[in-house]
Amino acid sequence: MSSTGGGWAQLRQQARSLETQTESLFHTYSQYASMTNIPQKPSEEEQRTEAQLQDILEKVKFNLTSVEQREALVAQLTRLLDSESALTSSALKQNNLARHREILQDHRRELSRLKSTITDARNKANLLSNVRSDIDAYRSSNPGAAEAEYMLDERRRIDNSHTMADSVLSQAYAVNESFGLQRETLASINRRIVGAASQVPGINSLIGRIGAKKRRDGIILGSFIAFCFLMLLYFW
Repeated sequence: MSSTGGGWAQLRQQARSLETQTESLFHTYSQYASMTNIPQKPSEEEQRTEAQLQDILEKVKFNLTSVEQREALVAQLTRLLDSESALTSSALKQNNLARHREILQDHRRELSRLKSTITDARNKANLLSNVRSDIDAYRSSNPGAAEAEYMLDERRRIDNSHTMADSVLSQAYAVNESFGLQRETLASINRRIVGAASQVPGINSLIGRIGAKKRRDGIILGSFIAFCFLMLLYFW
């Protein structure tokens, strides 16, 4: 029984080690799926990473070498658990085995998804490259068509410039119209204030007195400044 427990612990340790190794390989392999400019052909590192993932996840080896494959480890854990009696087989071991199976299936699906993503991205990159090559070949073999296309590109640029200029002019006209409306609003408010002031008894005379007082104060202040300036010139 202790031998069985030791074998179970050793196999579980190997399974966890391979799960960690698989996660590390996925981290490297997923970088190729997220590349914006993926190369047309897979690099040696990409091929090596993919081969390692397939070797860990896909191969089923019952004659195990020093590096245990995950499918084989799960199969061994299953046989070991089936060989135990109902008393010694615990619910914890059942849960552990189910968890290893679940992680293995998740990793297989993730590998399939990443391979599909990389393949689609590479096919798209190859298609765009082929289209550009065909366009370049057509231009080189048809200089007249290439010149016509160049003129069309220039025409599109000019049209875009005209569109931008029209947009700027439209904004300027809108701002000018807004200023005109504001000017009319201020003039209307001024007329209302003047009209309201003219209807109040004595307000015009009061405003006139205030204006006269301001003019008188300005004359006095100007005279005083002039006197001081003349005195300064006299004593200088």
